[in-house]
Amino acid sequence: MLTKQLADEIVEQTMIRLNHNLNVMDTNGMILASGEEIRINKIHEGAAYVAKTEEVLWITDDNIAEWHGTKPGVNMPIHFQQQLVGVIGITGNTEELREIATLVQLTTEMMVHQSLITSRAEWKRKLKELIFEELVSGEPLSLIVKERLSLLEFSTISPFSTLLIEFENFLPSSQRIIEKLENQFEKNTVLIGHSQLNEVFILISGMTETNLKRKLSALLPTLQKDSFVRIGVGYTVNSLDQIRYSYTTAKNALQFAKPTQHLIYFEDVELLALLKRNTSSTETTQFSNRVLNGLNEQLKHSLSIYFSCNQNNTIAASTLEIHRHTLTYRLRKIEEISGYNPSIFHDAVLLKMALLLDEK
Repeated sequence: MLTKQLADEIVEQTMIRLNHNLNVMDTNGMILASGEEIRINKIHEGAAYVAKTEEVLWITDDNIAEWHGTKPGVNMPIHFQQQLVGVIGITGNTEELREIATLVQLTTEMMVHQSLITSRAEWKRKLKELIFEELVSGEPLSLIVKERLSLLEFSTISPFSTLLIEFENFLPSSQRIIEKLENQFEKNTVLIGHSQLNEVFILISGMTETNLKRKLSALLPTLQKDSFVRIGVGYTVNSLDQIRYSYTTAKNALQFAKPTQHLIYFEDVELLALLKRNTSSTETTQFSNRVLNGLNEQLKHSLSIYFSCNQNNTIAASTLEIHRHTLTYRLRKIEEISGYNPSIFHDAVLLKMALLLDEK
């Protein structure tokens, strides 16, 4: 499990503090790194013995004949999570080494632990991104994907929801943010990683839409402490084969919402997405200009609030902070200018569609 790169780093960092040569060997006794380069890639018989027995071996003038090609010193096993990963040897007088040997062994194990933990975390992160890429590719779900999901112990209990978190800028501390996000969900219920440089995906399993909305309401303020963020929430689906659709709708939520919106559910922009995707920009512009022709920004804003309040005059007037009669006057003015009555269903649909298409 020890790499040549890690062995070189251990020798370099440790020998700075020691006035002794250091050897780092693999579990076969092969010297991977040493302060004496001539010894690299040679078998160290003492290290091979330590690797086999996992016992500390002191080589002195009295027993050096038993270990061909060795020098006096100590060879000690190096463990990671109770598993032997290598052997470290210090050359020198054994009496002088007894005071520092254990400390060198512990320091080496700490360096190995840090390196391997980081490597495993990086491997898991890349695997999650690879799996997500395959799930949203549109290709039939392969056995390999299922095996990888099992390897990560990801829960495949439906429903599944896809979120895309768009950060205003690339964050150097993005890995810390991913770890923070993982801590917000139950273990093995999320896959989180980068889908783009400034975008993070979250695939969630086994969470109802009600619980998801509650979770996101609590999560958004936490994320906003680090950066301006926008969260696109795709449709919830019931099988792994449908995750591509959930992902696509999350992308569309970000694409068709206003840039100032922080939390966007696809159903809130679905009509606009359908219209803009399936109609040319020239046609949509001509339609919105025709329907809204002559309406100033105040009337457009009043109309938008009126529709967002389900055409309830009292609530809309309160939201606009104007008198109810003032709102009634504006609605009449809209009808006079455009020819469409906002209180009639057919006309309201056209006005609403025109407003959606007019939004920049």
